[in-house]
Amino acid sequence: MAVNNSTEKPDDKWPANRRITILLSPADLPKAGTHFDLAIAVTVLAARGRIDRSALVDTVLIGELALSGSLRPVAGVLPMVMAAAQHGIRRVFVPEPQAREAALVPGMVVLGMRSLAQVVAELRGQEVPEAPPVVEPASTRLLTWRGQAARDDIDMADLAGITDEKYALEVAAAGGHHLMLSGPRGSGKTSLAERLPTILPDLDIDQALELAAVHSLSGLVADHSMLSQRPPFFAPHHDASKASLLGGGTGRVRPGGISWAHHGVLFLDEFPLFRADVIDALRQPLESGEVTIARGEESATFPAQTMFLLAANPCPCGNYHPRVASNSCDCDEAVRRHYRRKVTGPVIDRIDVWRDLSPAAADLDHDRFAVRDDSATIRARVVAARETQARRYAGRAWRLNSAVPGPALARDWPVHPLGQRLLDQELRSGTLTRRGVARVHRVAWTVADLRGVERAGPDEVAVALALRTGTPLPSNVVERVG
Repeated sequence: MAVNNSTEKPDDKWPANRRITILLSPADLPKAGTHFDLAIAVTVLAARGRIDRSALVDTVLIGELALSGSLRPVAGVLPMVMAAAQHGIRRVFVPEPQAREAALVPGMVVLGMRSLAQVVAELRGQEVPEAPPVVEPASTRLLTWRGQAARDDIDMADLAGITDEKYALEVAAAGGHHLMLSGPRGSGKTSLAERLPTILPDLDIDQALELAAVHSLSGLVADHSMLSQRPPFFAPHHDASKASLLGGGTGRVRPGGISWAHHGVLFLDEFPLFRADVIDALRQPLESGEVTIARGEESATFPAQTMFLLAANPCPCGNYHPRVASNSCDCDEAVRRHYRRKVTGPVIDRIDVWRDLSPAAADLDHDRFAVRDDSATIRARVVAARETQARRYAGRAWRLNSAVPGPALARDWPVHPLGQRLLDQELRSGTLTRRGVARVHRVAWTVADLRGVERAGPDEVAVALALRTGTPLPSNVVERVG
C-alpha cells in the first residue's frame, strides 16, 4: 500500500488540502470491502510522518471506520488473521469485539481497539484514550440454528430395531461416506439423521479453526471466543435457494450451507422436493469436497468436506409401501415415477450408502432385553476406525477412506482378489458404474477398519455392496452391532 502526494511544503491542514492517491497493490487481485478502512487511514498518517513507519512492521490492521473515527466490526476477521499468520505476521489490530476471534490463531498478538485515535496512540507508544464501545453491525443475525444443545438429549440407544440402518450410519461416520435414507413416513429417517452427529468424533484444532473461519466469512457467529470442536449439523428447508445452499450472493461472495456444515453433516430432508438446479449443483461438492462460486470477475472456492445425508419418501404423500397390506398411498403411478426420478442419476451415483427403511414394530419399544449400543459406544468404534485410516494415509493429502482417489485406492490399497472378483461381476452386470465400484471399494475398507482387519476381503466387499445397493445386510453383520 503506497501513498503519493504533492512535494509542496506541508502544513497543519494536510492532507485536507491535498489530493491523495492510494495504491492497493497488486492490481490484478480483486479488492473490495470496508475492512481496508483502518489500514488506509493509518497509512496516510504514516506517510505524513505522524506515525513512525517502523511501528507498522509485521502488523496488519483490519476494521471499518465511521466518519467519527470509531471502528466497526467486519466479516471474515478469523480467516484474514490466519492468512496473516501464514505470511509470518505476528501482530494485528482489530475492532474490540472481534479480538477474541482473532486470538484463536496461535502465536498472534491481538490488539482490540475502539477507534482510530486509540490505534494511533498505541502505534506511537502513548497512553490510549477512552472511546465509546464499538457498535455491533446492523446485519447481526437475529436468529441462529439450534446448535449442539438441542442434540444433547438424544442418543442412538433411543432407537428400537432398524439395526441395519444404525450400522449403515456407523459405517458412514467412520469413513465420512455420503448416505441416502429412503422410506415411508414414520420409518425413522429424521431420527437417524439427527443422531448422526452424536457418533462423530470431535474436531481437531485445525478442523475447528477451518470451520470457524468459514462461519466468520458468513457472519454466522458474532463471538468466536471459543472454538467449537463438535461437528456441525445443518438441515436447510427444501425450499432453500441455490445461493443459500452453495454460496454466492450479491456483492461479496459468501459461503453457503454446504460450507457451514464443513467437517460435519448436511441433512437434506425431503430431497426430491429440492429445486432441480440445486440438485444438479450438488455434483461438484459431493465428488470433490469443495464448491467454487463465480460472480462476474470474482471467483471463490470454499471447503465443503461435508457428509451429505439425503432422505426421501417413496412418493409425494409419503405413504407408499411395497407390501400391499401396508400400502396407503393415493398417488398416481406417474406422479410416483416423476418423484422417484429426482433420486436417480448422477447425484445419487455419488452416494456411498443407501438404506430403505420400514416402520419398526411397535412392540420393540417395550423390549427390555433388547441390546442397544448408545452413541458413546458407537463413537468409540468410529474413532478407532478413523485412527486406523489416519495411520494408513499418513503423509497423504487425505485422512478418510471417502476422500481417497479411485486410482490411488486401486493401486496402493486393493481389496482381496476374491473381493475384486465380486466388484468386477457387478460392473459387468451393470449393477455398478465405475464410479460405483470405486465407492464400494472405499466403503469396503471402512468396514474392514471397523472390524479391525488389515485388508478388505470378500466379506467386507459383500457388506459394502449391500450398503451400496440397499439390500439387507448379512446376518453375521447384524449380530455384531446392537
